[in-house]
Amino acid sequence: MGDMKRGRVSVQKALKTLCALPYEDIGFAKIDSHRAMRRGFPEVIFGKGKTAAQIVGIAKRILAHDGILLVTRTTGEVYAKLKKACPGARFDKDAGVIYFSKVRPAPKKGTVLIITAGTADLPVAGEAKVTLELMGNKVEILSDVGVAGLHRILDKRGALEAANVIIVVAGMEGALASVVSGLVSKPVIAVPTSVGYGASFGGIAPLLTMMNSCSPGVSVVNIDNGFGAGYFASLINR
Repeated sequence: MGDMKRGRVSVQKALKTLCALPYEDIGFAKIDSHRAMRRGFPEVIFGKGKTAAQIVGIAKRILAHDGILLVTRTTGEVYAKLKKACPGARFDKDAGVIYFSKVRPAPKKGTVLIITAGTADLPVAGEAKVTLELMGNKVEILSDVGVAGLHRILDKRGALEAANVIIVVAGMEGALASVVSGLVSKPVIAVPTSVGYGASFGGIAPLLTMMNSCSPGVSVVNIDNGFGAGYFASLINR
């Protein structure tokens, strides 16, 4: 670890890294072993649509190469099988995320504040939180402060001002991102969620509201994409 901090690695470590150029083909997946070198963080496994065996197979390679694992959109069934290969892995049931790290990322200086409009938006916020923490960020969550009661967010101006980057997670009509952006002079990442009644169209309504925000400085990720928001916020916070 000391050599890595000084920008040096052993010959053995260098050879091991170069041998995995540029990806590892395991038949059903081609694992990008140089993702961390290019992007600063290893490949992340999107669990939905993959079998437990496929996820475990990919996870073993990522862990052996990078020592950091993040699986999104996954289940307790997958976790039960994966923890046999990685006993230290943890599972956030609400967020549907499995995560583990045996390396300590360089800590970021700023704080990322995650704000949710309602309690029902917390699973998406949890996905963002785990992602941010694995990438070395200090994270705070401010929940259930939607526009139906504006006094709740106005009462937290101190937390808004202290953050370096803000993620706003909201369903229904998704107006909270514009409100928050109008109160601060820092980047706001808006995450529309699929929370809402029929006319929200599974998150399309808040997505369009956020994309049409009249407040400058708002960037929008896809519906329910807490991972994408966390990753982007970490890049800014770095």
